[in-house]
Amino acid sequence: MSGLCGWIGGAPPPDAPAALEKMGRGLAGAGDLRTSVGPAASLAVRGDVRTTCLHEAGDIVVGLAGHARWEDGSSRTAALVEVCARLADGYRERGPAVLERLKGDFALALLDRRRGEGLLAVDRACIRNLTYQATAGGLVFGSTLDALAGHPDARRELDPQAIYEYAYFHMIPGPGTVFRNQFRTPAGHCVRFARGEAKVTPYWSVAYAEDGTGGIADYKPEFVSVLREATRDAIGDARVGAFLSGGTDSSTVTGMIGAVTGQAPRSFSIGFDAQGYDEMAYARIAARHFNAEHHEYYVTPGDVVDAVPRIAAAYDQPFGNASAVPTYFCAKLAKEYGVERLLGGDGGDELFGGNSRYAKQQVLARYALLPAAVRSHLVEPLLRPASLSRVPVVRKAKSYVEQARLPMPARYEAQNLLEHLGAERVFTADFLAGVDRARPHTLMRAPFDAAGAKSLINQMLAIDAKLTLADNDLPKVTRMCELAGADVAFPMLDDRVVSFAVNLPPDLKLRGTRLRYFFKEALRDFLPSEVIVKRKQGFGLPVGPWLRSHAPLADLARGSCEGLRSRGIVRGEFLDWLWREGLATHPAYYGVMAWLLMILGQWIENQRV
Repeated sequence: MSGLCGWIGGAPPPDAPAALEKMGRGLAGAGDLRTSVGPAASLAVRGDVRTTCLHEAGDIVVGLAGHARWEDGSSRTAALVEVCARLADGYRERGPAVLERLKGDFALALLDRRRGEGLLAVDRACIRNLTYQATAGGLVFGSTLDALAGHPDARRELDPQAIYEYAYFHMIPGPGTVFRNQFRTPAGHCVRFARGEAKVTPYWSVAYAEDGTGGIADYKPEFVSVLREATRDAIGDARVGAFLSGGTDSSTVTGMIGAVTGQAPRSFSIGFDAQGYDEMAYARIAARHFNAEHHEYYVTPGDVVDAVPRIAAAYDQPFGNASAVPTYFCAKLAKEYGVERLLGGDGGDELFGGNSRYAKQQVLARYALLPAAVRSHLVEPLLRPASLSRVPVVRKAKSYVEQARLPMPARYEAQNLLEHLGAERVFTADFLAGVDRARPHTLMRAPFDAAGAKSLINQMLAIDAKLTLADNDLPKVTRMCELAGADVAFPMLDDRVVSFAVNLPPDLKLRGTRLRYFFKEALRDFLPSEVIVKRKQGFGLPVGPWLRSHAPLADLARGSCEGLRSRGIVRGEFLDWLWREGLATHPAYYGVMAWLLMILGQWIENQRV
């Protein structure tokens, strides 16, 4: 991976070159730091020359990181230096509208030194990251929050609201960050700085088409074509391999590598010696089916103990997705076998309807089809007596009704772990005094409303494109690949695949409760049948069981949480209960909270904030 940093406007630091060098040290990844220092604007990029470019064209300076392409309808350019040159020329003519021509994954900083203006942007899926902070009359920016910290005017103050949202979502949703007044550029958005003021606006937004007609045969040829093109472009001229979990997406990408190159694809899988967590059998099925050069590694509890401090420190803010651990070891394995770029299948679920909660929500939505009088005067009164709650079937029916009565998108997180435990039980009263506990629902509603979708499946896809993909899965994979020293690309998130998916009729994404209906039917003659019918699992880490069985990991978790107790963030009584009773009674369920708090404690201690 690669990144960029710098500033525009405001008073420059006393020693601008030294400040830019310090910011550059906060960028993740390897590579030389290339800089352009000016009186009112400075810019630096770090990374491989194939994935970063620093270009000066008169008063325009362009920094570009990623796998960007320039498309204008009649031509297509992928060499970054040419893309930067076209951006500079296009910006002079069209201003921010030039972003319509920029495709692929990228982080962009374009500075107009003569006018003292700047333009920041990230790609449409937010594969690349770009953070920023307003200063006195200026704007500081960087691919990481750690890069921002190198500027003397940047201020780092922990935001309790962000920590609360971390516990709720297991990551911190953008555009906010763990620090007050420091923000992430949202997917498909740009930050325009002019006349001392920064304004955030979308340059692209998803528009779901919901009136399409046709069946599998009508859409399959285009789908297979765009998937092949996306894979070919993701491969480029790099030595590639594929993450292979044995699921639909990773198997598809693995097979497409072989179909595009005509050579055996290289695949890499992670396993766990824990019942109910290991998917290696399906990865082997897919590898054999596509004649892959397959490599495996089994992660142990000892690996987790060794890796957790490094992984927590690798993120510029708390990140609680435990599958970051196997992702790191998978990328590390691929790097050891000489792979330069890994291809991930991320995005397929959020485009084609693959998450199991989509089927659940479809079932819950059926309750609203009953006449209101039947619901309020018959069903709900029958379930109301507390004495009946002891009957399993009644208890299940009551839970169904309680969830089904909630409107979307609040219903989407009805089973949230923090909601279940109760915020007052987990956090101290002083901590909660500075928190808006309703804000997670506001964050879910924003993409729900912005999509303007009418079908339930597209409404859910819009939420997950933001909260599951842009804020969670993509940072997980990109940052762990950075830590392992490998580049990464995502064919499923190619603009052509995204465009195809948003125009696919809703009933082809979710047919009743059949997930990924079109995707699986269209690739039935390509994927192994076992992969098509398997239940979704992924790189889930057996956190709870290992916290119970592996003393060094349990000791690490407990020790990491003590700082949260002493800082007055988490209630000591809750921590005591979690270690003594919670993990003992339901390790898989409460292990998630133990992991979240361990990572939070590790991150805060490492940052010394």
